[in-house]
Amino acid sequence: MAEQERWNAVDDYFTSELAPADEALEAALRESDAAGLPQIAVAPNQGKLLQLLARMQGARRILEIGTLGGYSTIWLARALPADGRLITLEYQAAHAEVARRNLARAGLDGVVEVRVGPALDALPVLAEEGGAPFDFVFIDADKVNNPHYLDWAVRLTGPGSVIVCDNVVRDGAVTDADSTDPAVVGTRALVDRVAAHPRLSATAVQTVGTKGYDGFLLARVTD
Repeated sequence: MAEQERWNAVDDYFTSELAPADEALEAALRESDAAGLPQIAVAPNQGKLLQLLARMQGARRILEIGTLGGYSTIWLARALPADGRLITLEYQAAHAEVARRNLARAGLDGVVEVRVGPALDALPVLAEEGGAPFDFVFIDADKVNNPHYLDWAVRLTGPGSVIVCDNVVRDGAVTDADSTDPAVVGTRALVDRVAAHPRLSATAVQTVGTKGYDGFLLARVTD
């Protein structure tokens, strides 16, 4: 069995046993494909991991940077209590419309707000609006701006909050200090910033599966 086929088979096994899809999740993927969105949503078992992390955190306010078709948003929003709130930021208006339809179908449009436009414009607005700190932040947008997204995530959270950043391994290219790939450069800058940050305790984990060879960074705001 080829390496990728083996990874796919293992993911399929764990997903079927531990993170089975329902109609809302399946419809979100179908709708996203039909609309021509890139097939870069998290895998089902990764979505379940995000949901479990948010639940273990006891998250009441979640911030997502990078909505796409709302697939990961559904997983995260289902971790919220009845009075919880999730704000998700999406650059592309067309993607946001797909996400809104998917969230409404899942019965989550009452707890999720999709904001459209560059995240680096929307994040200062969130800061100006005030409100309680976010308990959980998921960063899954353009990688070149990851260091800036991290800065805002720290600013918009409080002690004990959790920050997760996806796609940090870049098929192993993250180790290349001479890379000119903007995604790799942005990811390395993110890791450097996290490592030096006085308010963050973090690690990063490599993963393989239906999404190929990648990984995520997990950080906790310490004070």
